[in-house]
Amino acid sequence: MSKKIGVLGCGWLGLPLAKHFVANTYEVHGSTTSNEKLELLKKEGIHPYEISLSSTKIHGDIESFLSNIDLLVINVPPKLRGANPENFVEKMNLLHAQIKKSGPYKLIFVSSTAVYGNLNHEITEETLPQPVTESGKQLLECEQLFTLDSTLQTTVIRFGGLIGPNRHPVTMLSKRPNLTNGNDPVNLIHLQDCIHLISTIIENNYWGEIFNGVYPLHPSKKEYYTAEAIRRELPIPDYSGSISGNINKIIVSKNFLDKSHLFQTSIVS
Repeated sequence: MSKKIGVLGCGWLGLPLAKHFVANTYEVHGSTTSNEKLELLKKEGIHPYEISLSSTKIHGDIESFLSNIDLLVINVPPKLRGANPENFVEKMNLLHAQIKKSGPYKLIFVSSTAVYGNLNHEITEETLPQPVTESGKQLLECEQLFTLDSTLQTTVIRFGGLIGPNRHPVTMLSKRPNLTNGNDPVNLIHLQDCIHLISTIIENNYWGEIFNGVYPLHPSKKEYYTAEAIRRELPIPDYSGSISGNINKIIVSKNFLDKSHLFQTSIVS
């Protein structure tokens, strides 16, 4: 089992993940795009690197970062929205080329269920992705960039909606009127389950696979967000807009559950 792990992108998920590895006696190397955050990583026992990716260049000492690890978790959001969006595929092409030079050969690529598009049925890892958003399309292309490289052992995790400390959709939904499709199921996963899934993959050497990362219960949006708003003493979301007649996609973490590793944290935690 690899004991020298790199986390490229120590943000909302990456930093708690890196801290989890440190607590479990791994040697952890972590990257941030913020110079101010380097000292924080160091205090947490993480070897810090200031690295940022653009569509034309990797800024920072990426070679040292990669050459000091046995396994890399690629946790970089596409960030295709905003005034100056960059091409995520071009960023990953640069990273892939550097990995070919410096290593490592074991990778976890953090992706999204956005690659499945608007399919209206139960979805497992065997379902053919049909992305419709630009983010989904670029994520799928990046997944294939790494998984189709036979010299690498890449496992892809497609996470659903991420929830956890200081991050929950209900805080925004409670302020919006006429929300639509209240009967649609939620496909969410808690931060602690994300960490549990990633660490389980590493501990058991589940390489060359695809995992959906979604909690197994799928209440309707109206049911779930109403209960969450009440629990947090927020205004109840107004689902008075149009209601879909279809049962939209339910994403199942079949591969993970088939391996008998249960999720640890409820989506109401």
